[in-house]
Amino acid sequence: MAPGATTTSCSPGGFSPRAPDCPRCRRPSLVASSRTVGDYAGTLRSIIHLLKYGKRRSLALPLARLMRIHGADVLADIDAVVPVPLHWTRRWRRGFNQAALLAEGLDLPAWPALVRTRPTSSQVRLPATARRRNVRGAFALARRRPWQIPWRLAIEGKIVLLVDDVATTGATLNACAAVLRSAGAREVRALTAARVVG
Repeated sequence: MAPGATTTSCSPGGFSPRAPDCPRCRRPSLVASSRTVGDYAGTLRSIIHLLKYGKRRSLALPLARLMRIHGADVLADIDAVVPVPLHWTRRWRRGFNQAALLAEGLDLPAWPALVRTRPTSSQVRLPATARRRNVRGAFALARRRPWQIPWRLAIEGKIVLLVDDVATTGATLNACAAVLRSAGAREVRALTAARVVG
């Protein structure tokens, strides 16, 4: 697992849809900066699989600790962490949202500010163009109780960190960032446990 590197390349530790040397990254992004622990391969892939599909929730905390180490710069000065949501049907089948567990393990305010409005296919199995189409319009601000401050007011002017287990082309993170930016977030960053290479 390689340490965090740069936000402008697809090297382990940093990924950005604006990297000049990577064709799949040459797309505008609403994510200002991002970090990851390492490539979605080997031991890291096995750990994420055990967490998600083996329902080994205890693995979320050590993974979150690694994310804190490799993502120290994107964690600086953030106001809140927002996990990438699962559709309620998938969350019901799995019993939890792994991104929410990772977000909680960062020991920062974790806001369930987003919902997935429709089921989507797994991004890992799709080509880049299909990934963007797959998540287009799939996220929205979550509803709150009448006595709670609306998410739009809570998010306005804040620096928000999106958290997910795996990033592919960044299409999901960008779709979530679009909602947060529309809600008035000053800046959206991202932190993941792994990223898919190639």
